[in-house]
Amino acid sequence: MNPRTPNQKEYINTIIENDITMSHGPAGTGKTHIAVGMGVMALKGNKVEKIILCRPAVDSGASIGYLPGTMEEKVGPYLVPLFDELAHYLDRKFIKAFQEQGIIEIVPLSLMRGRTFNNCFVILDEAQNATQSEIRMFLTRIGLNTKMVIVGDLFQSDLPRDARGGFEGAIERLEGLDGIGITKLDRTDIVRHRLIADIEERLSR
Repeated sequence: MNPRTPNQKEYINTIIENDITMSHGPAGTGKTHIAVGMGVMALKGNKVEKIILCRPAVDSGASIGYLPGTMEEKVGPYLVPLFDELAHYLDRKFIKAFQEQGIIEIVPLSLMRGRTFNNCFVILDEAQNATQSEIRMFLTRIGLNTKMVIVGDLFQSDLPRDARGGFEGAIERLEGLDGIGITKLDRTDIVRHRLIADIEERLSR
């Protein structure tokens, strides 16, 4: 991984040094891109056996309604951004093959209870859309030789107002716990497009 800002470098080092990393910041700062890249590196380096992808199934704005098909087909639309990031590091034919072999696994947040992830690199994207109980349940799925990376933007939750705050609360309560690292990215780390920082600044007034 080649960080483009000092905060991104700190984020990468935090993932390396901790079992659980929580990173928050605005869109375009590379939170998900770096998490997926670190997961692929761990898989290619035989440091883990699987990559687990997870994202809350929460609609931004209007609901897309009932989705037919298998579990993966139902949650697939929510995970498109993660697969787009995977495609930066892996050929799509390998992504599909790894899915078929169970090396890359989609696990809906709502179906994680009872699971234990050993020898895995687990990524929870858009964590600001997870409730307090979901964040707690997710964190306690960690097993042996596993890294978890939890990313989100604290100011872009799509949850009802009374259900928000799970990710932020976890950051506040778990800060300083050995084995858990917390990093913050800000507008100076936005690398996706030069306009994003200006858009974020003006729309947050």
